Amino acid sequence: MSVDAIMNTEFPKGYTVLFGADGKVIMTPQSFEHSSTIKSMQYDTIVSLGRHAKTASDVYIDFPADENSAPDLAILREDARREGKRYSFEDVLLISEVVSTSSARKDYDDCTAKYGRYGIPVYLVVDPYTQEVVLHTQPTGSGYIAAHTHKYGTGKLPIPLADGRTFTLDLDELPRPEPEGETG
Repeated sequence: MSVDAIMNTEFPKGYTVLFGADGKVIMTPQSFEHSSTIKSMQYDTIVSLGRHAKTASDVYIDFPADENSAPDLAILREDARREGKRYSFEDVLLISEVVSTSSARKDYDDCTAKYGRYGIPVYLVVDPYTQEVVLHTQPTGSGYIAAHTHKYGTGKLPIPLADGRTFTLDLDELPRPEPEGETG
């Protein structure tokens, strides 16, 4: 599918559409858990970093080699400047991806390797289904040296950013999936 065809395609409402470097188009229905987890993390950025902190959700960030990403949450350097319409991966201090049932492999494996390879200082995988957060630090050419798992409901997790600020993720307030209603 050409770029023009993709740009002029109307995708179904309620789906997140991802474009892989290998030409794959991935459509994922966005769940309530996914959406409410992003909202909770956005609130934590406001509490931790202030209302006007440079953050983005589902907004493309330029990476080399056409590996652009639209992460669920990105925290940018305060002095970051857009190049054209987008920010560069070099402006990113933290990226967080929220796991959905169809994105687990991508979030845990592919993104960990990619964000480490490009030197993103902090990568968070937030998983509402396992109710865990994996904090990756110390990027390398193939991923991250350090990965620490934190359970939901274990208090506040201070995460130092490369610019000296601290983003605090409130693990007590991350939404948990609701049990599916019974049909009758």
